[in-house]
Amino acid sequence: MRQHFLRRKPPRDPALHQGPAVPDGLWLKCSRCRELVYYREFERLLRVCPHCGHHTRLTARQRIATLVDPNTFVEWDAELAAADPLGFVAMGEAYAEKAERTSRALGEREALVTGQATIRGIPAALAVTEFGFLGASMGSVFGEKLARLVERALELALPVVTVSCSGGARMHEGIFSLLQMAKTTAAFARLAKARLPHVAILVDPCYGGVTASYATTADVVLAEPGAMIGFAGPRVIEQITRQKLPEGFQSAEFLLEHGMIDAIVPRRELPERVAQILGLLLASPEVTMAGQAEVTREGVSRR
Repeated sequence: MRQHFLRRKPPRDPALHQGPAVPDGLWLKCSRCRELVYYREFERLLRVCPHCGHHTRLTARQRIATLVDPNTFVEWDAELAAADPLGFVAMGEAYAEKAERTSRALGEREALVTGQATIRGIPAALAVTEFGFLGASMGSVFGEKLARLVERALELALPVVTVSCSGGARMHEGIFSLLQMAKTTAAFARLAKARLPHVAILVDPCYGGVTASYATTADVVLAEPGAMIGFAGPRVIEQITRQKLPEGFQSAEFLLEHGMIDAIVPRRELPERVAQILGLLLASPEVTMAGQAEVTREGVSRR
């Protein structure tokens, strides 16, 4: 009887096959083009892929660091935390517990960070969303912080710069969340009446109630390359309309082509471009004749 035997391979000598050790975290793979990127170069480029130009997501604190002048940011209303007006519970988990756990993990008490800083020497009030906090969804405290920011901007005669990256309204707060669309839009209407500029920066992804309210009512609307911007997502729209959407639909490039935004600005160029826009708007006759403020690189003073 013939017997069949499996040939065993000789044991592998780790010393012969291991090769040079590569430290963890030295390289990363771009989520879009899948190319390897040297981590230090990635950070130097403000987390933009050098191969395909993909702008990866930043935290609110990273965003502030890349946009404003060093050591000029002063935070406002940092003590305000996410509220639970409905006592919402889903799938056995309380919203309050989820918000608290998220807050501990991120070190943020809400999905919006607000404050004052200078951008290329020009003072401005700043509001930046934190997508890691429940998708930067807009709840009652989010709306309250933004409304307070506008009120302080009016008191100090400051322009406002908003950076928005959001999944929309926060379903855990129901109607209280939807009310923030009207609340924030009304606040920025008061800013416009006072002839103070609002420059909005839309970054990937920006959807739902944030896009449908304050984020797109600014005097100038900018976007980062490749940012996806809309109200409902493309798949939802296709399912409802049963139509195939155009290629690139809801991308920043598509919106620019159709007049929905004013410009696409790479991340590294944002500080200079925002400062240029603020300088032009603040120097316009409408602002200076209204007597709101005289803004120079040295600061803000009432006329």
